[in-house]
Amino acid sequence: MVQRSCIVQILVLCSVLELASSLLLNFTLPGQHPDPEAVAREVHRKINVSVSRRRLLEDGSNCVTGNPIDDCWRCDPNWGNDRQRLADCGIGFGQYALGGKGGEFYVVTDPSDNDPINPKPGTLRYAVIRTEPLWIIFASNMVIRLSQELIFNSYKTVDGRGADVHITGGGCITLQFISNVIITNIHVHHCHQSGNTMVRSSPTHYGYRTLSDGDGISIFGSKDLWIDHCSLSHCKDGLIDIIMGSTAITVSNNHFSHHDEVMLLGHSDSYEPDVGMQVTVAFNHFGPKLKQRMPRCRKGYIHVVNNDYTQWEMYAIGGSSNPTINSQGNRFIAPFDRYAKEVTKRVGSKDDDWKGWNWRSEGDEMVNGAYFVASGAGVEVKYEKAYSVEPKSAAFIDQLVMHAGVLGDRGHNTGKWSAGAGDKTGLESDDYDYTDDYDGATPSISSPAYAFLFVLLMFSFLYLYIIPTCIS
Repeated sequence: MVQRSCIVQILVLCSVLELASSLLLNFTLPGQHPDPEAVAREVHRKINVSVSRRRLLEDGSNCVTGNPIDDCWRCDPNWGNDRQRLADCGIGFGQYALGGKGGEFYVVTDPSDNDPINPKPGTLRYAVIRTEPLWIIFASNMVIRLSQELIFNSYKTVDGRGADVHITGGGCITLQFISNVIITNIHVHHCHQSGNTMVRSSPTHYGYRTLSDGDGISIFGSKDLWIDHCSLSHCKDGLIDIIMGSTAITVSNNHFSHHDEVMLLGHSDSYEPDVGMQVTVAFNHFGPKLKQRMPRCRKGYIHVVNNDYTQWEMYAIGGSSNPTINSQGNRFIAPFDRYAKEVTKRVGSKDDDWKGWNWRSEGDEMVNGAYFVASGAGVEVKYEKAYSVEPKSAAFIDQLVMHAGVLGDRGHNTGKWSAGAGDKTGLESDDYDYTDDYDGATPSISSPAYAFLFVLLMFSFLYLYIIPTCIS
């Protein structure tokens, strides 16, 4: 009788696990675009418009570059009086990131970061944990040496234009279970591991953080994000890691250098929610002393367009677990090492596994023996002909990435900030009260993550309770 009861329990539990697993395999991430190819075509349309405008206005103007993001705001000499216009200039999957658009201006006046539980008004940490939209700017040049991870809340823009701002130290930037963040014109470098302590993530909540990886920017279960015109280097782990069901993200106009594992897109080969990951990587300069992962992709749809790869030691673009990689109009300059000429790398995968993966190259320029190994739909010429908007080739790469990284690094003065007459430019210390008790609450988790945790819990229950009971 006991044996029959055990069999029934196991069969019922297996049915529940099968249902939960099917939910994991058949979901749509919040923010996931239903037609990623349409988003890629729209990127090309905007580039074509900007490049055509440049041709028409070749009169010595230093404003029109052909880069649709920069041309959107930099052509206005008084851009500092309308900083929030930047939120309308995004392209690709992260183009709907609002950041702090419509919110008040907050001026960072204090570069210190001495208390991650009770940050002082005027500090960057005080601003990024607020619950309301904020457009965060900087009163002067500053180096912010973080004591612990800088945990953001949703609807924030960190706008370093017009100042020389460096973020370094413990943990660096963490975007976890949030949305609508824009980070622009910030140096992020020399980030190391931190944690095993309490860190505040909102005005009413702080919690225990385990040891961080030491990423420059860590993105976890988040959407509608845009990282633009930052310079990243010298971090303990990745420069940018995007994992655990994150989507609707654009990484543009950045300068990467002096690092091993540059950019990771996807948590693990077995984490199914990352099937819905959609990331645009555009107009970046992958510069000196880089080894690999520019990016390294798992699952999802990754559009790599008009980037300049001037150095790698192992490979440029890699992946596993069947991601779609759409490489268009990039310039790949291979290293002199004859064993590292290949742009692509299928990480830990056999030929029979990856030949059906959709990796394609169109309009890319291969220099110094570089070569791209296409697969799946990428080897079919008819697929390329299906584009109604032809992507711009790498012949335009010099002008498209000429200002990659933090503006001002190479003499490109961006002017001073201005919040405009009558606008509030900071928050008073008594605007918010901290709660001093730790309530043990955790951030909200998306439904795919709940399904994953449920499956894990059921397997644990089967292994720890039902099977031992039946055996005994």
